[in-house]
Amino acid sequence: MRKRIAVIGGGIAGLAAAVRLRDRLPVDTEIIVYEQAGTLGGKLRTGELAGLPVERGAESFLFGAPDGGDSAAVALARRLGLGGSLVHPAPRPAALAIDRRLTRIPAGTLVGVPGDLSALDGVALPESDADSDDGRPLLAPGEDIAVGELVRSRYGAQVVDRLVDPMLGGVYAGRADRLSLRVTMPQLAHTAETEHTLRDAVRAAQARSKRTPGRPIFAAVDGGMSRLVAAAASASGARISLGLPVRELTRTGKGWHLTLGPAPMPQTDDVDAVILAVPAKPAARLLSDVAPEAAQAIAALEYASVALAAMALPPGTALPELSGFLVPPGEGTLVKAATFVTLKWPHLAVPDGPVIVRASLGRAGEEERLQLGDQALFAQARTELGELIGARVPEPLGFWIQRWGGGLPQYAPGHAGRVACARTALPPGLALAGAAFDGVGIPVCVAGGERAADDLCKYLEE
Repeated sequence: MRKRIAVIGGGIAGLAAAVRLRDRLPVDTEIIVYEQAGTLGGKLRTGELAGLPVERGAESFLFGAPDGGDSAAVALARRLGLGGSLVHPAPRPAALAIDRRLTRIPAGTLVGVPGDLSALDGVALPESDADSDDGRPLLAPGEDIAVGELVRSRYGAQVVDRLVDPMLGGVYAGRADRLSLRVTMPQLAHTAETEHTLRDAVRAAQARSKRTPGRPIFAAVDGGMSRLVAAAASASGARISLGLPVRELTRTGKGWHLTLGPAPMPQTDDVDAVILAVPAKPAARLLSDVAPEAAQAIAALEYASVALAAMALPPGTALPELSGFLVPPGEGTLVKAATFVTLKWPHLAVPDGPVIVRASLGRAGEEERLQLGDQALFAQARTELGELIGARVPEPLGFWIQRWGGGLPQYAPGHAGRVACARTALPPGLALAGAAFDGVGIPVCVAGGERAADDLCKYLEE
């Protein structure tokens, strides 16, 4: 009998799951992707500015995997026929904005955590004598703590405040003192279970990396991430349902009953299995009746709101010879990071063309600072950008503001254990995928979607 599979959530995790289902299940299997928004892609969305494609969400992904092979995102791009469209950033350094001065990020750190304290070049003053060997590993097996708690206890406050916080803030918009070590730095958490000092744990984590020298670290899709989204939707062969939220999930004798659309005029659908690839709150709501323990485990996940301000500056506008910079929270600015887009990505640099800059605004707990109109928010971003680079930013040829309310998960210590408990509590034929559960970053979301699809394939085979 022909099977029907529902993928609830049309972000990259859900789409990667749909592609994997198509590759593994019989050709007559019906796959339906339900996305309550009007477009697919979630946080992958390519915009346009001054005639150039500029990302309104994630701009790149890791090229390599920890085992030395391709990342899950690169493998998916190749599967979708986009391998020849992968582009890489120019080899330009990035900087930290400290005391309104741009200083190059010290080399050789692991997400800001140094393995060699002598290489910090005065960016931070560590308390190196605190990182002593007390005869036992830093962490017990499976233990999880906040990144900031571990690094402060071993290296002191400045390394956290000036290096680790801005590095984590650039990815998660969160603070090191509240983010899980095991989720945000899994390699370091692993080596901390055997090493007795933070220095040795960082060095061991770096040694485990099998990155090939000279191989690119990051990649993007020429033409924009929306090409990846469209190619995945097409390859999945799925029926795409947009603008119709799934409001209720009910277990039946043969599978699952979905209630969709507005309450006064509900629609229904029946499927054999379901992948939930949505944020934590809607996932918990859908699971509240069919898997209450799982719902409770994931409902506590909090999110940070951020905004992006992209601007097209006149041709010839001078910028520092950098790919961009990160801003420690202690600087007090709304701008937490900036990318010099046309310097970082050579394929976007047009002779006598506009100079594109993209600034990231807002951190966890700062939602009220984003409550400005687009014009006022952009004016503040432009002013702060000028202060941080030490030069006036000229009147732009154009700009846009992209808001991501509740866009970035904040993984508190113990998150991985809570998700594991949630997955254990799921009834058969139901799987979870997405940033709410496995971590941010396109490769992680792709891998999580594919893993959820593999779990459902196994279930259907059995």
